[in-house]
Amino acid sequence: MSENTGVTAERQLFVFDLNEEAYGVDISAVREIIRMQEITRVPRAPEFIEGVINLRVKVIPVVELRERFSMPGTERTDEHRIVVVDVEGQNIGMVVDAVTEVSRIPSSSIEPPPSVITTNDSEYLTGIVKTDEKLIILLDIAKVISDTEQAELEIVQQSPDALAA
Repeated sequence: MSENTGVTAERQLFVFDLNEEAYGVDISAVREIIRMQEITRVPRAPEFIEGVINLRVKVIPVVELRERFSMPGTERTDEHRIVVVDVEGQNIGMVVDAVTEVSRIPSSSIEPPPSVITTNDSEYLTGIVKTDEKLIILLDIAKVISDTEQAELEIVQQSPDALAA
């Protein structure tokens, strides 16, 4: 018989808004959050890349999550942020509508995504968190970008002008 020590497993989530919905990713994947800045478009870059930014002399590719998830575009506001995340050792910027909170949630409050919404195209959905105020859609940030796309991002990051050739 196991003894209950009263310790509840928790996860720490970084929560952001996108298209009036709350999304969460594991806080360990988030490197930093920066205000919107000019994003330089890169000729011939893959469609899912909005462009690149210069962050402390590092070229960071930026992905517009609204476009990534086939959501309608919106005009950028002061609330928009670029969230720099680590995807398998590579820093990638993701544009979000607003940053809302860092939250500790009990692992028991995470439910698997409903089978109706899980397809091969949605393998990046890892669960749904129910809080008193809202539902938070959990993302596996490493699966938001496919392996092929990660390789393309690496090329952009290493030599953005190579795409123009």
